[in-house]
Amino acid sequence: MSNGYSNSKKTDDIDSCGEVCGQVSSGAFTMSRLRCMLRGIDIRTCIVFSVLIPLIIFGIYMHGQKVTYFLRPLWESPPKPFEEYPHYYHENVTMETLCHLHGWKIRESPRRVFDAVLFNNEIDILTLRWNELYPYITQFVLLESNSTFTSIPKPLLFASNRQQFKFVEPRLTYGMVGGRFRKGENPFVEEAYQRVALDQLIRIAGIQDDDLLIMSDVDEIPSAHTINLLRWCDDIPPVLHLQLRNYLYSFEYHVDDKSWRASVHRYKAGKTRYAHYRQADVLLSDAGWHCSFCFRYISQFIFKMKAYSHTDRVRFSHYLDPKRIQDKICQGANLFDMLPEEHTFKEIIGKMGPIPHSYSAVHLPAYLLNNAEKYRYLLPGNCKRESG
Repeated sequence: MSNGYSNSKKTDDIDSCGEVCGQVSSGAFTMSRLRCMLRGIDIRTCIVFSVLIPLIIFGIYMHGQKVTYFLRPLWESPPKPFEEYPHYYHENVTMETLCHLHGWKIRESPRRVFDAVLFNNEIDILTLRWNELYPYITQFVLLESNSTFTSIPKPLLFASNRQQFKFVEPRLTYGMVGGRFRKGENPFVEEAYQRVALDQLIRIAGIQDDDLLIMSDVDEIPSAHTINLLRWCDDIPPVLHLQLRNYLYSFEYHVDDKSWRASVHRYKAGKTRYAHYRQADVLLSDAGWHCSFCFRYISQFIFKMKAYSHTDRVRFSHYLDPKRIQDKICQGANLFDMLPEEHTFKEIIGKMGPIPHSYSAVHLPAYLLNNAEKYRYLLPGNCKRESG
């Protein structure tokens, strides 16, 4: 009968498959079993899998970094919060009153202040920084290298533009350190090597115990009144981090107020070491500006993208395309197509997408506003960059 024949046929197939799989040698067992499993899979399923699997692999290749950043809250806890100090300032308030408002006493004379930086290629930002801080700095200390942190040879740009900084020459300690040019080495190793060299240059500059030492990148600019406050007030913490307003590309794109790596130290010989990581738990609020990737020329963007310690973020060659970079600047979008580096899903989602435009130019460095025509690209409404 047809029903009996049908049932018998299916049973024979299954049984014969079992017999084959059972009789083959151990070396062929896997392939035999795979053939048995594939008998029930039709051609449409094979096509779906042959298309779907490569798409999944391509998606991971293209967007794996974004997935990793988005899931960051699952594998990395937020850092310990800072103890944030309120910051009081008004130009018509006396220094004695300002010190008392912060819980400090006023000194009979101000401390000496040393401003030390590693220099890469930020000529304009260095000009803003040194003009902002000039009235209160005892010695400007600058170290540059003929190598980037990623071991790319580079010209000594400060040395070749030194004439622009004649106003600080009597108070300048300049040094150059040769790069080690070790290809394939972690960029942070070269960065640490240069920071050790900067430590030595600071000592050559004549720093002494209880002098103030500013540790920050060139684009992390403390406000002048902040440094004046700290040099006049007694009982300030031995190490105080500075909360800076965080900007990207220019002062048009205000990211947040979470920049904290800049710090001021009461120097102590044998103990104070130049570093760019968290060294204390106290933070002075609203103490300046951090303007990251704030360049005049597109070529400077490209150079920094290839040169700084996070060079692994340039995952594709088209990231360095000048037109793409210009578009990203005017959009306020991330040059590396990265998600925000935050520790909670709420913060990540809240910061996704381009940075909103800001049209406020209030409380910016005075030298910038006094020379607005020269530095117009740093002000709101001027996103276009020169090719350079």
